[in-house]
Amino acid sequence: MDVEPKNTRREHLKKEISALFWLAFGTYLLLSLVSFDNSDPSFNNNLHPQLVKNYGGPLGAHLADLMYQLFGLSALILPPACFMFAWRLFRFRDIHVRLYKLGAFLTMLFSLDGLIALKLNHINIFSQTLTEAGGAIGRMLSATLVSALNIGGAALVLTVFFLVSTMLLTRFSLVLFLEGLSVRFGARLERRRERQHQKKIHAGEQKTVGPVIAPPPQPKQQAQKPVKPSRAKAKKVVPVEQESFDFLDISGSYQLPPLSLLDYDAEPPQPPDRDALMAMARILEAKLKDFNVDGEVVEVKPGPVVTMFEFAPAPGIKVNKISNLSDDLSMALRATSIRIVAPIPGRGVVGIEIPNTKREIVYLKDILESEQFRKSGGRLPMALGADIFGQTRVSDLAKMPHLLVAGSTGSGKSVSINTMILSLLYRANPEDVRIIMVDPKMLELSIYEGIPHLLLPVVTDPKKASLALGWAVREMERRYQLMADKGVRNIDGYNKKIAKEEKDKERLARLAAVEASNKANDDELDEEPIAPVDVPPAAEAELDHGHLPYIVVIVDELADLMLVAGREIEEHIARLAQMARAAGIHLILATQRPSVDVITGLIKANFPTRISFKVFSRIDSRTILDTMGAENLLGMGDMLFLPPGTSCLNRVHGAFVSELEVQKVVDFLTKQGSPSYDTSILTPPPTSSGDSGDDGEYDERYDEAVAVVAQAQQASISMVQRRLRIGYNRAARIIEKMEQEGIVGPSDGTSKGREVLIQSSDNEP
Repeated sequence: MDVEPKNTRREHLKKEISALFWLAFGTYLLLSLVSFDNSDPSFNNNLHPQLVKNYGGPLGAHLADLMYQLFGLSALILPPACFMFAWRLFRFRDIHVRLYKLGAFLTMLFSLDGLIALKLNHINIFSQTLTEAGGAIGRMLSATLVSALNIGGAALVLTVFFLVSTMLLTRFSLVLFLEGLSVRFGARLERRRERQHQKKIHAGEQKTVGPVIAPPPQPKQQAQKPVKPSRAKAKKVVPVEQESFDFLDISGSYQLPPLSLLDYDAEPPQPPDRDALMAMARILEAKLKDFNVDGEVVEVKPGPVVTMFEFAPAPGIKVNKISNLSDDLSMALRATSIRIVAPIPGRGVVGIEIPNTKREIVYLKDILESEQFRKSGGRLPMALGADIFGQTRVSDLAKMPHLLVAGSTGSGKSVSINTMILSLLYRANPEDVRIIMVDPKMLELSIYEGIPHLLLPVVTDPKKASLALGWAVREMERRYQLMADKGVRNIDGYNKKIAKEEKDKERLARLAAVEASNKANDDELDEEPIAPVDVPPAAEAELDHGHLPYIVVIVDELADLMLVAGREIEEHIARLAQMARAAGIHLILATQRPSVDVITGLIKANFPTRISFKVFSRIDSRTILDTMGAENLLGMGDMLFLPPGTSCLNRVHGAFVSELEVQKVVDFLTKQGSPSYDTSILTPPPTSSGDSGDDGEYDERYDEAVAVVAQAQQASISMVQRRLRIGYNRAARIIEKMEQEGIVGPSDGTSKGREVLIQSSDNEP
C-alpha cells in the first residue's frame, strides 16, 4: 500500500531539486545581464581583468557579453524562461521539451532579434551601450531578408514568424482574442445604454433593463462578535473534532476520523465575469430568436460548474417549444450540453443551464466542514455535493429511506458512493451504524475491507449477496417483533426505551444494595426492589432485547445480482424497501445499466429517492427518473437528485474524494480495532424455517403441487414450475421436500422425470 506514496514523494523531491537549480541559474543569469558593463573582462575586452563590476563575477561578465553579442535585447527573455521551468517543477508538474515547442521558441527569439535589428543599430541599456541591439543573429537575419525583400517585406515576414511562434508556445488564439474584445466592447455599450435609459426613468419607478446577475453565494456571517481568543479557539477545534449523532453516547476509545485525512488543493473561487455573462445572455436571446422564440433573459445565476439563465418567454410562446431546443442550442452556442428546465417550479421563467468555460471542483472536505453538514440533525447524513448555485447539499438516508443510483461508466457514480460512505463514517461509530457491502465487480468497495463498521467482509459472490439480503429481511422481521413487544413504532423509540430501562435497572439495583445494607429492615426491604428488576414474562425471555444499530446495505452493481438470482433479489429488495424503514435498515443500490430488467417496476416503485448521473440515452433517463434530462449531464459527478416526497429534480455537482484519501480514512479506522463479523449472515436458513417448503409461502402451494404430481404420475421441476406458474427455485424446493417425505423418488441424473411413489385419489378403488 505504501509503494505508491513513497514513489510519489521521491518524484516530488527530484522535481524540487531540479526547480532549485533552474531558479538559481535564472537568477544568476538575470543578475549578470542587468549588471553588464562594457569595461568588464569579456571575450572582446581583456584590458582590465582585475576590475569586475558584474554581479556574477568574471564568469557572469563573460556570460552576459556572450548573450548580448548573440541575441541582443532578446537575451532578457532567457531568465524568465528559467523561472517558468522552476515554477512548473515547484508545482510538481512535468516539463516535456517537445521538438515543435523548441523550434517555436528559437523562431520567436530569432524573429524578435531580426525585428529589433531592422530599427536599431545600437541602444543604451542599464547605462551601457550595445553596439548591436539585435545581436549577431538579428544582424545577419535582417541583412539577408532586406537584400531579398526590402525593409517592408522583411518586417512583414519577421512579424508573421514572431506571431506564429508565440501562438504555438502560449496557445494564444488571435481570433478568440478579437472575439473576446468585441464581446467586452458590446457589453460596455450595453451597460452604457442601460445607464442612459435609467436616467430617463422617473426616480420613483425602477425598471430593470437586461438580466440581473445574481451574486455568488457567500458564507453566512454570525451576528455575534465573540472575543478574539475564543473565536480563534473555535476555528482550531472545528476541523478536528467531528460532531456525532445527537442520540449516540460514544463510549470507549473509539475516535471519529479527523478532517485532516482529507487533502486537496482547492483554488479560491473566481468572481463571475459580469461582462461575459451579459454578453452570453444577449447571444442566448439572439439564438432563441433564430428559432422563433421571443423573450428576454431576466436573471443570470452563476455556479461552480454551470450557469443558469432564467429566460422569460414572450406571450404566446409554448414551453414545449423551448424544452425541445436543447440540442440546437448546444450546437449554436458550441456548448458541451445544455439542460433546459421548463418551467422552473414556482417561477414564470424557463431555466437554461449552460456549462462554464472553467469548471470548479467540489471537494468532500469543504462539504464536511460546512455548517449545513455539521449542524444537520439527520440520523444518517450524506454529503452529496453542491447545487448549481454553489450551496452545500446534505441529505438524510433515514428520511429517504432508500436510495437508487444509476450512471454510465465514468460518470462519477463510484466516487459519489465513496462520498456517501465517508459521510457515514465521519459521523457514526460501529455501535450505532453497521454496514453490509456487496461488490460483485470486486473493484470499488474492497478498499473498505477491515473497517469496524462492517457486519461481514465485503460480499463479492452474487449467491452470497442473496443470502445477505435474505438475512436482512429476517432481521427486519425480528426487529419488528422486538418493537411490538416494547410497544414502540420505530428504532429510535425502541433504543430510547431500552436505554431508559437500562438506567432504571441500574438505579433500582443501587437502591437494592443500599436497602440491603440496612440490617434492621433487611428481610422486609429486600423483596420490594427485586420484583421490578425481574424479567417477568417468559415471552420476553425468548426475545433478545438490546440496543439496535442502524444497518445500511450498499450494493455497487445491482445488474450482476439480477443476472444470477433476479427473482430472489427482487423479492428481498421489495420487502426491505416496503417495510425496513422503521426497523432501521436502509438500502443504497447502484447500477451502471439502468434498464427495465435491472430496475424493475417493483423495485422502482419502492424507491422514491433516486440519483442519476450521466446516462447514454433518454430511455435510460426515463427508466431511472421517469423523465428526460440525465443524458444531458456533464459527467464527473454531475447528477440529478430526486428528493423524497417530491417530483422536482435538483441538479447537484457531486463532491470529489480521491482513492488516497479514502485509504487514509480506512487505515485510521482499522487501527481502532478489528471488525466483529457475524458469520451466520451467509449461512443458509434451515429447512424447517425461512424459505423452505415447511414454512412461508411455499406451504400454501405445497399441497396443490402434491396433487398435481399424483394426478400426472410424473414429477419434475419444470412441470411443477409450469403447472403452478412459480419460480424455478421455489419449484426445486417443493420437489426436494417431496423427495424427503417419500412422495417422489430421487433423480436419476437424466432429463427423465422422477418416479411418483403415491397414487392419485382418483385412481384408488
